[in-house]
Amino acid sequence: MDEYILQTFGLTKQYGNNTAVYNVNMKIKKGDIYGFIGRNGAGKTTTIRMITGLVTPTKGEIELFSQKGEKNIKAGRPRLGSIIEHPALYPDFTAFENMKLRGKLLGIPDKKVINSILGTVGLSDVGKKKVKNFSLGMRQRLGLALALLGNPDFLILDEPINGLDPEGIVEMRKLLKKLNEEQGITILISSHILGELSKLATRYGVINNGTLVEEFTDKELQLKCRKYLSLKVSDSAKTSFVLEDIFKTTNYEVLPDNIIKVYNLLDMSGEICLELAKNDVKIYSIESKGDDLEEYFMKLMGGNNHA
Repeated sequence: MDEYILQTFGLTKQYGNNTAVYNVNMKIKKGDIYGFIGRNGAGKTTTIRMITGLVTPTKGEIELFSQKGEKNIKAGRPRLGSIIEHPALYPDFTAFENMKLRGKLLGIPDKKVINSILGTVGLSDVGKKKVKNFSLGMRQRLGLALALLGNPDFLILDEPINGLDPEGIVEMRKLLKKLNEEQGITILISSHILGELSKLATRYGVINNGTLVEEFTDKELQLKCRKYLSLKVSDSAKTSFVLEDIFKTTNYEVLPDNIIKVYNLLDMSGEICLELAKNDVKIYSIESKGDDLEEYFMKLMGGNNHA
């Protein structure tokens, strides 16, 4: 039986007459890296704020670590670590001093714990350098270190790679994968960098205009974006015979109206046409189809502005 770290039921947030989030039913399994995708203003941050307790839902319910009810949810939130929008850092403090201050609030005064986490995020050698002199990537890593201080089971990150250079993005991706695989931390990560997110997420949720449009796994996404040759022919039975007898493939799908999707042989359209003609099959059209990741996401979000 699947164990869910987070489920939401009809989660809704209204500000006056404006509905920021409507009827969101989200499911995040233990061990997921959940990619939360939507353009600016789609409702990502509002949803995250409700989950972390920074905003009270207008309607709906949250189940966290299999627990419901305000009292139980509040008791479970110390098991969360989060970065929402920009990490709250003290610019005139060092990385260690920022960590020590947060540690006192959490009751974690142990110097070894702080140094261990700074080492995990690649900040063990910054010494007395003040945060105001950090690069953006270093600030993001320190924000992640602060989120890890309470040894969380569930990490919620709102745009953690926003503004990073390519090297910083790769470093952050490797670090999050390591936390997920080696420490078993479940992660919700919102991002508009879709190509990068596709290298990290194991499950996705797409939100548009405050409504959760769809959820799917990485394997389901690969199938949705699978490339294929689309053939419209005069005789699908003869075409099937040619594909199996001549090209030795069964990796195809027959659809109504004599349309066939061939999922391999993508670079052999000329050879296929030649063999079909030899077998008296008329070819009305043959074309390569299939969305790439960004095209598919943008279709779900209804436009080109996918930030």
